[in-house]
Amino acid sequence: MKNLNLLAIYFGLILLVSSCSSTNRLTMGALEPAPVHLPNQVVNIGIINRSVPSEGNQTLDKIDKILSAEGLELDKKGAEAAVTALRDELERHDSFEHVKILLDADVGKGLGVFPATLSWGEIESLCETHQVDAIFSLAFYDTDTKVSYAMSTMQLPNSLGVNVSIPAHEVRLQTLVKNGWRIYYPAEKRIVDQFVFNEGLTAVGKGVNPIKAVEAIANRNEGVVELSKNMGSSYALRLLPFRTRISRDYYVRGTDNFVIAKRRAQTGDWDGAAVLWEKEINNPNRKIAGRAHYNMAIINEINGNLVEAMDWASKSYSDYNDRNALRYLNTLKYRFAQNEALEQQVSR
Repeated sequence: MKNLNLLAIYFGLILLVSSCSSTNRLTMGALEPAPVHLPNQVVNIGIINRSVPSEGNQTLDKIDKILSAEGLELDKKGAEAAVTALRDELERHDSFEHVKILLDADVGKGLGVFPATLSWGEIESLCETHQVDAIFSLAFYDTDTKVSYAMSTMQLPNSLGVNVSIPAHEVRLQTLVKNGWRIYYPAEKRIVDQFVFNEGLTAVGKGVNPIKAVEAIANRNEGVVELSKNMGSSYALRLLPFRTRISRDYYVRGTDNFVIAKRRAQTGDWDGAAVLWEKEINNPNRKIAGRAHYNMAIINEINGNLVEAMDWASKSYSDYNDRNALRYLNTLKYRFAQNEALEQQVSR
């Protein structure tokens, strides 16, 4: 009983604190710059596949295939699917004129880890031969499959057509697909990006004997190829801006105007809320005035006016010592820098 009373008091305090909070939280959409920015001069792209094991590594690769129960052609098919999907996605990008898979590229191969970077001499030679400005490289591709067996049951109809439970063999294949990508930009002798994907899929099959169980998960290969396509497409999307959700806190207490403005904001009338906040910017109570300045920064960010938002937040901190405003100002500065990077990318 004592513990129950303590628990009730604890939750009561939580509700009291939340109901007395001086701020509410809002979320809004924002466009973030692409993780990878290619120079505007890059209009022709070549793609190479370095994922095929070298001759010296063939023995190790075969051992790995046996231990992980992989099909002999699965890695090859998966890598080719990833490269093709990358090309197809890049071709949809308006900034590029030509995207080529360089099938005859004579480059070193490696195992399922990042190999050493290609020399700039090799990259420049590839670009000159194929008339491209940058090289996208599938540096490695590997599937690692773990096999587990278990006895289970399955439902099968008997001679009377009634489903009955019978012993069954269950095979579970857990496959981890790993691949790594690099982008070479020879004009600046710079690795623009290096990125690794690690994604897994699980296939389960049941049968009256182990062979039937393995047959039941024969579509695992198709699943690996489809996952590889998604990885290739996803890597291309690293060149594109993306939408995200950001959160902000704004003041809802201090005067009646703040309380009414809170209700207006909750109905989506942010401009109406701002009218009331603006009435408090000259409040003789410096704490109230600082909150009003802070909230005016909020409405300006909502409306896309980041410069004005930074000005309001700056005054809230410098003139009225609102410490939340200093943190918010730094957040606004970061978003302003992100927007400048976004404008450069959009201008490609």
